[in-house]
Amino acid sequence: MYPSSFGTAFGKLLLRLTVGGLMLFHGVHKILYPEALDFISNSLQAAGLPIFLAYGVFIGEVLAPLMIILGVLSRLGGLLIVVNMIFAIALAHGADLLSLTQHGGWRLELQAFYLLGGLAIFSMGSGRFALRRD
Repeated sequence: MYPSSFGTAFGKLLLRLTVGGLMLFHGVHKILYPEALDFISNSLQAAGLPIFLAYGVFIGEVLAPLMIILGVLSRLGGLLIVVNMIFAIALAHGADLLSLTQHGGWRLELQAFYLLGGLAIFSMGSGRFALRRD
């Protein structure tokens, strides 16, 4: 049995609101507490990258989630979140790639959720319930 057109569109909306809404909290935190950028800047510098790239976190954690939530260039927003998460994993979580938590969960499950959720939005687009469908 195939899902209805409404069900597919609603599923895309639910995915967009979940990934975009939860990621936006991370971006708002960095707006309210700009000192959070210090860790990102230090990580970039240690990797030999220019520290101005730290401001890219606002693109990946504020602009991209808003694009996804509103359904405006959602595919691009999903791709921006994917890039943001690749940087986050490489710079801050690389040592945890094969680690588990004390409760048996994968230490990077949250990062994987954002990365794969962004990838899903990139591949499926915004759906019917969007300001600008793609």
